[in-house]
Amino acid sequence: MKFNILGNTDLKVSELCLGSMTWGTQNTTDEGHAQIDMALEYGINFIDTAEMYPVNPLTKETQGDTERVIGKWFAKTGRREDVILATKVSGSGYRNVRDGAPISRETIHAAVEASLKSLQTDYIDLYQLHWPNRGSYMFRQNWNYDPTGQNKAEVLDHMGEVLETMQGLVDAGKIRHFGLSNESTWGTAQWLRVSEERGLPRVQSIQNEYSLLCRLADTDLAELCHNEQVGILSFSPLAVGLLTGKYKGGTVVPAGSRMSIGPDLGGRITPRVWDAVAAYEKIADDHGLNVAQMALAWCNTRPFMTSSIFGATSLEQLDVALKSTEITLSDEVMRDITAAHKAHPMPY
Repeated sequence: MKFNILGNTDLKVSELCLGSMTWGTQNTTDEGHAQIDMALEYGINFIDTAEMYPVNPLTKETQGDTERVIGKWFAKTGRREDVILATKVSGSGYRNVRDGAPISRETIHAAVEASLKSLQTDYIDLYQLHWPNRGSYMFRQNWNYDPTGQNKAEVLDHMGEVLETMQGLVDAGKIRHFGLSNESTWGTAQWLRVSEERGLPRVQSIQNEYSLLCRLADTDLAELCHNEQVGILSFSPLAVGLLTGKYKGGTVVPAGSRMSIGPDLGGRITPRVWDAVAAYEKIADDHGLNVAQMALAWCNTRPFMTSSIFGATSLEQLDVALKSTEITLSDEVMRDITAAHKAHPMPY
């Protein structure tokens, strides 16, 4: 397992981060604990969660249960210091948390206190905004994204309020570092500028979707993150299971899989996606690789990548993902991946 520095902090995080969003719906508490045990034994030291988890489905009744699974593991094992823990505050419009209130000083304080209680810890290593109040082009919203309704002055004032709030939480010892999620290049640049101008906590990471099938971060965001020391954390590096081979071109939907719960996989099932998936499966087959391991290993070859956040619903899936750190992709594989990307760019 390799480790990378998170932003410009002194934290070293594993190149794979254990995602937890199925714990409480698709996985029981005991299964979540077994996953943590296996991941830490293999060398992972980084776990990502969010106050709105678990997913599949998202409900008001289960909101927060994933954090509680992690908190019970901390209480049972006493191993809080072995984990770099990241969680997130939900944003505007998500009605299962605080009736969809936008992120503000008040909602951040409420969310942090609830997360600390659920997680049974005194501090959070990386506290992230799950999405910006002004909206995001992630989750397939890039196809019709329109930022012209934004008010720059209001956006910057909000950023200042959030950063002042984060400073207070840092001073109180409740969080260590601040990060973003589902954010744009311009937005990240403004967070950095406001923090520098006011001497407030800087952005250390941005968690956006990134995989062989979703490469929006390759250009402007990658450049910003490299030059400003902001770590990119990829979520859905396996494209919510599309890059595992289990769906057989859409002809097989395993019971309990994400596709069995949400057939369009959050808008990822399109007329072009199966051809793209087939192209990457062929590359893996041609070179004697497991496609899931190839997809994860490829993410971590990207020069701007700090950690890839993956999830599993079984220990067997987890074992496959963990062993991606044992393979090295040849120049031939990398050339084939580049060719497939050019033939199948952004299939969803």
